[in-house]
Amino acid sequence: MSSLGGQISPMPPAGPGLKKIPPYWYPYTTYAKERWIGRELLEVVSTEFRDRSMEYYRYALESGVTTINGQVASPNHIIQNGDRMENVVHRHEPPVTATPIKILLEDKEREFIVVDKPGSIPVHASGRYHRNTLVAILMSDFGYEKVYTVNRLDRLTSGLMILPTSPDCARKLTKEFVTGTVRKEYVARVNRKFPDVPSGDVVCEQPLLTVDRQMGLNIVHEEGRSAKTIFHLVRYDENTDTSVVHCKPLTGRSHQLRVHLQYLGHPISNDPVYGDPRIWGEKMGKGGIDTVPSDERAAPAPPPHLADCMKGNPESLAPTSLQKEIKELKDVLVAPAKLLPRETGEDIGMGSPVPLSSEAVGVITKLRNMKDEAEDWSRWRDVIFRAKGTLRAPRDLALKKPPPGNKKKKNKGEFVDEQLNAAMKGIDVHNGFVPSTTSTGAPSSELSSEISTPLEGVEPTSIDTRLSSAPSDNDSVSVVSPFPKSKSKEPIPLVRAPDPTEPIQLTVAEAISLAGERIAASSNANAGPDQFPQGPAAEPNEKQLYCLDCYLPLHPDPVPEKLYIFLHALRYTTSLGTFETEMPAWSAEGFTWDRS
Repeated sequence: MSSLGGQISPMPPAGPGLKKIPPYWYPYTTYAKERWIGRELLEVVSTEFRDRSMEYYRYALESGVTTINGQVASPNHIIQNGDRMENVVHRHEPPVTATPIKILLEDKEREFIVVDKPGSIPVHASGRYHRNTLVAILMSDFGYEKVYTVNRLDRLTSGLMILPTSPDCARKLTKEFVTGTVRKEYVARVNRKFPDVPSGDVVCEQPLLTVDRQMGLNIVHEEGRSAKTIFHLVRYDENTDTSVVHCKPLTGRSHQLRVHLQYLGHPISNDPVYGDPRIWGEKMGKGGIDTVPSDERAAPAPPPHLADCMKGNPESLAPTSLQKEIKELKDVLVAPAKLLPRETGEDIGMGSPVPLSSEAVGVITKLRNMKDEAEDWSRWRDVIFRAKGTLRAPRDLALKKPPPGNKKKKNKGEFVDEQLNAAMKGIDVHNGFVPSTTSTGAPSSELSSEISTPLEGVEPTSIDTRLSSAPSDNDSVSVVSPFPKSKSKEPIPLVRAPDPTEPIQLTVAEAISLAGERIAASSNANAGPDQFPQGPAAEPNEKQLYCLDCYLPLHPDPVPEKLYIFLHALRYTTSLGTFETEMPAWSAEGFTWDRS
């Protein structure tokens, strides 16, 4: 236990209503995309990915955790065609709902299954999700070797999905979705009383455009793709001033129902993106937003309660007062020669197919600021890495050589140690688990992921991260550049044998104590020797816990009710038949929820 109150502890168990899997080491591998070629490595990494701060991305590159073609690459490396980027991370997947996935129908003869997906579970691996996904759970819990996602639901959306189990069925069903012959029906709970017109139907035909990839933001825009939805009022609940609405999308655009409902002035009641007045203002996006192009941009701002401590742009790599103090002690921070797009705000709109209006820029800025405020613990975890000195790639995580060019697979890096690969895939190799959908003898309509969940029982492979004991005199620690002095063409392995001449890092307790002393000296009311700041999610007397393997501060569990939105895929009609789920619980008359 340090003077800061932080401690290293095993992963806390999942809270009520949540499903959590142990953290695990994961090798992320990708090849240079066309839009990356000719750009600096740090600029690309920090712009394309927003899970960590600018400090961490520079730090990972300087330390060799992220490599190019198996070699340590400087942050200003210019990406070339064919470059292979590898990044070994200790993956902390966010918790998802404990509500099980249900298999409503398994048609072995026609080779497809029908499932009811709970909200909060993404369909396939993306972002921070890899094993807590629909596809991974179907493979690990039910034993399916392959399922094809011919249609998809947003992570926050629940409901029916039809998943072929063979290529032939997948091709057939994909054609139906592409040509629009599948009839899809949803149900939603929206703000205020939805129009009850004589014809019964309200039609919205506004085109939709994705203007920000990182935030997944879509707006009504004349340059967007055509979209059409038919809405019908089911019931108005006066007690909550909300309406249950039946929705029939005739096209399948990203966030189509959410954006069309917002455009009509009736956003989904608990939608964190399209239903928050702090982002959209009093108008709440009704009638669309301004689309007149603007060049206005602003540098990111720190969360208000951390403004005094950060002293400026939280994304900037230029030394702040806190960074200067750590630099004087460790001498590891080098100010960049120029500001990068993420430091100035110029990254907003870089992925948009059209110039953005000032209103669109404002919406994206508010979305990013709210995400940063809710996850400002991610700012402080970099202080821990910084205080510990140069972050070295884990010693025991050697990667297999990449396959020949004609056999490359996206993001399919593997470790030499098969135990690590098993842990990464959620397989308990010690117990020899072989998942099966028939082992229980239950009919397919009763199968759910409650039957067997090996993901929850797999312990992460033990990795010894104790490099050595700490020096007695912290001020004498020096940092050796991770870049080789020679110009040899020989690749630098990701995992290096311990070198007795390398500087010894601080222990975790000393690093936390060091960071705590610096933070406690600031004027920030949330910082002090008794609590490492976590932002608004922290309880008043909560102590910070850290991951055993990567020193990542552990974020408090979310409230299960905040993990989904009131949007549910109710019924699909295809050539295979008509399939439907039960109405969701939140659609019941008189339903109430925590609206804080």
